[in-house]
Amino acid sequence: MRGRDPARHRASSAPVVERLGVLLEAGVAPARAWHHVAESLDGPERDRVVAEAVAGALDRGRPGAPALAEALRVPASDRRGRASDGIPRAEWLQLAAAWQVAEWSGAPLAGGLRAFADATRAVTAARRAVDVALSAPRATSRIVLVLPVIGLVIGVALGFDTLHILLGTGVGRACVVGAALLVGLASLWSSRLVTSANPGDEIAGFRLELLAIAIGGGGSWVQARALVEDALTLYASSTSRATGSAIDSTASADNTDIGAIVALSERAGVPAAVLLRSEARERRRDARADAERSAERLGVLLMLPLGVCILPAFLLVGVVPLVLSLLSSTAAGF
Repeated sequence: MRGRDPARHRASSAPVVERLGVLLEAGVAPARAWHHVAESLDGPERDRVVAEAVAGALDRGRPGAPALAEALRVPASDRRGRASDGIPRAEWLQLAAAWQVAEWSGAPLAGGLRAFADATRAVTAARRAVDVALSAPRATSRIVLVLPVIGLVIGVALGFDTLHILLGTGVGRACVVGAALLVGLASLWSSRLVTSANPGDEIAGFRLELLAIAIGGGGSWVQARALVEDALTLYASSTSRATGSAIDSTASADNTDIGAIVALSERAGVPAAVLLRSEARERRRDARADAERSAERLGVLLMLPLGVCILPAFLLVGVVPLVLSLLSSTAAGF
């Protein structure tokens, strides 16, 4: 099984966004807030690179969301100048969409950032929960993948001429090639299973969160929904292409829920933004539960490539050479 993807197992951008929201809520101008955040960061260099780039773009008069998207094109590097791939671009692009909606609708940006930070933390928590659930299957797979090599070593230690049989005979070379193909197939199969169990970078209920921000600007439902769709087209679509996720895949379900929330808000006289954020939080809880169930199911599914591929590979390089060596020894004795 492949090692961890460093881009996936990164720290969340939520602490940076939360700090930014607090500064904006206190009345600090956006450009100065980003400068303060950049100066206060003592974590990964990549976060400081993004914050400084956004602050510089805002100083040049760029609007907030395009400034953030522009900053993501600046390659991050460590203190030695080496390139780093750890920028959580999916999270930042989703933040750009939220920022765009707040700017276009006239909604308070600080509250939207705090809500976005909470949503990002929920996604990060789900990703970490899945990672913990997958730790045991990952370890088991790595151990079992070396079984063919162990079988070969055991044969040599017992005094059998397995290396000569594997490398010096046609049947042995065929066994080596077959075992290598089976191990490669098992590794690829296991990696695909793990990838399918990992949650994506998109925030469950993201469209609902954006709509809550847009409604906070005081516009109509029609205007708010148009702003949200425009922001998703500009930024969330880029996230989907970059990560392979499908942020817009829940559009139909979101639209159904939005219609129900509009009706409930009008009947009960409850602020629609509160209902939208409540539904978004419920979506995130469901998404985390689904991710954890997928991880638990993966523990069973990972046994398939091990049984179908690794055990036969073990037989090819560990057992077949022993049998051939015994047969050749017996024939030589006669």
